[in-house]
Amino acid sequence: MTHFMQELDLEYNYTTACDYIRQVAAQGAELAVLPEYHLNGMVPEDPRWAIQAGESAKYLANYQALAKELNICLVPGTIIEKHSGPNNTTLFYNVAYFISNDGSILGSYRKKNIWHPERPHLTSSALEPHVAIDTPIGRVGMLICWDLAFPEAFRELIADGAQIIIMPTYWTPHDASPEARAYNPDCEALFLETTITSRCFENTCGVVFANAAGPSENFLGMSQIALPVAGSIAKMGTEEGFIIADVDMEVIAAAERNYKVRQDLKKEDWYYTYRHTAR
Repeated sequence: MTHFMQELDLEYNYTTACDYIRQVAAQGAELAVLPEYHLNGMVPEDPRWAIQAGESAKYLANYQALAKELNICLVPGTIIEKHSGPNNTTLFYNVAYFISNDGSILGSYRKKNIWHPERPHLTSSALEPHVAIDTPIGRVGMLICWDLAFPEAFRELIADGAQIIIMPTYWTPHDASPEARAYNPDCEALFLETTITSRCFENTCGVVFANAAGPSENFLGMSQIALPVAGSIAKMGTEEGFIIADVDMEVIAAAERNYKVRQDLKKEDWYYTYRHTAR
């Protein structure tokens, strides 16, 4: 699901998100996923942004209570967290949480691959491995936005048994440089369209991709649920709202029987140096 986020307006964005979560829960959804930066945007130059990051725990607890109330699993996009670093420094992490339908936190992921304009402001979880999570909807992995560009991130999660990859995202047309857009004004949409599908096929996994939306001159949208073999089974444009789809996990199993990606990853003589123990 996605909505037209108001930068630095925590209460508006939180209330809007909760309204949509209640709607999808009422329609029987087992999982709701929000976009990256959905609470306050990515405006670190504004001093209010750092203050709001210090308030993130309150909103996470509120989402836990909502998940329990509605009996729905929830990935509330990403939340910017403020932490103390070495030598009296302040660190900001971009964090996704998986909240179970009983309100408990089953796992979290701090963004590893930081988009280069974000690097002066956010800290990477560079030394932390990608770890899959057992959840009521199956074994899932979580990645965030620019992680999409790195097949190794998917490989680690797939090797750890993930069947679905959940990706809160804030990806816009302006993430392309003027030079790149001169070659193709729609290059970022092409990036998402091709790469999401490729990741499904090459990893025999599903992808739940929740991107920010808004006026088409500034936003891409393209939130979708994609599977190997089947491709995108539900997709949005730049409009505000949500999509609901039934995910047939047998499609993922059929893709693995066809391509045998996970089977190859398990081989003792697997060729690549970044091989991991596969489940």
